[in-house]
Amino acid sequence: MSENTQKDTEKEIQQPQETEKKEKKEKKIFQKKEKKSKTEELEARIAELENQVAKEKDDYIRLMAEFDNYRRRTSQEKLDLVSMASTDTIKGLLPILDDCERALAVLLESDDSDAAKEGTELIYGKLLNYLKSKGLAVIEAAGQAFDTDLHEAVAQFPVQEEEKKGKVFDVVQTGYTLNGKVIRFAKVVVGI
Repeated sequence: MSENTQKDTEKEIQQPQETEKKEKKEKKIFQKKEKKSKTEELEARIAELENQVAKEKDDYIRLMAEFDNYRRRTSQEKLDLVSMASTDTIKGLLPILDDCERALAVLLESDDSDAAKEGTELIYGKLLNYLKSKGLAVIEAAGQAFDTDLHEAVAQFPVQEEEKKGKVFDVVQTGYTLNGKVIRFAKVVVGI
């Protein structure tokens, strides 16, 4: 055999081996690419699922907060309903309380019997105490600074003293609060 043939034979033997090596390399590269693409797919799927879980968690938290607000709101509405029911009843009794005050004022100035005065004072006291036990409070107005949140000015009266200006000079009708809320403003005369 000549040297050329021997080289040709060696080349022929090496070529299939090199082709085999190339095929193996290509196969490995393909497998790596395939694994990489599968990994990227799985990572994308994981990110998608994490986003979905985060969204569901956020929705759940919002729903719980909304339910808690609903529960508080309905509880407050129930309390307000009970309070309003008593407010209407107590507002209806205020004219009777005014009449008792007027009757006491007239009886104290008259020469009628002490029994009539005591009886009227007793009725007025019991009614007022009962209403106070339900949360009614008298708005103190005489001598106080005029406050539009508590008082309603029905007249103005000129006064000489500077310290009496802007203050309540006289109370025409007593005002009341029920559990801290004004149910009737005090009608007053303000010094100017």
